Amino acid sequence: MRFGLAWQDVAMKLVLRILIGAAALGVAHLIISGIELTSGSDWTKAGTLIVVALIFGVVNAVIKPVVKTVGCVFYVLTLGLIGLVVNGLLLWLCSWVAGKLSLPFHITGFWPAFWGAIVVGIVGWLLNLFVGDDRRKSVRGRRAHAAVR
Repeated sequence: MRFGLAWQDVAMKLVLRILIGAAALGVAHLIISGIELTSGSDWTKAGTLIVVALIFGVVNAVIKPVVKTVGCVFYVLTLGLIGLVVNGLLLWLCSWVAGKLSLPFHITGFWPAFWGAIVVGIVGWLLNLFVGDDRRKSVRGRRAHAAVR
């Protein structure tokens, strides 16, 4: 019996997370007026959203832990509400990076980024509910198997 994930499973989960992020960004673009996607065709828009979702994932993976560590006092003092501001600023940073990469994705200011981050978070959470995240199940399964051995 094999333990761990095969590289295909890891790659599929990564692609799925990027697609969920792209879909969440697409919904935020449709709902929030300050999030602009100026591509021509639907395929170009989808490609742009996928690349921006990848950028957003990298920014969240690299910068967000540093910000949380440095600003942990603010997280405690505001009962975590500063996290909404941080997420908005990180989304706005993604817009800036997308501009530097000449991608047709732009957020016009802080408030569209703030509300867009909330929409991206809620839509991403809902899509993850429907897709199903088996990370917790796999950890429980490994623990149960380790206890048997």
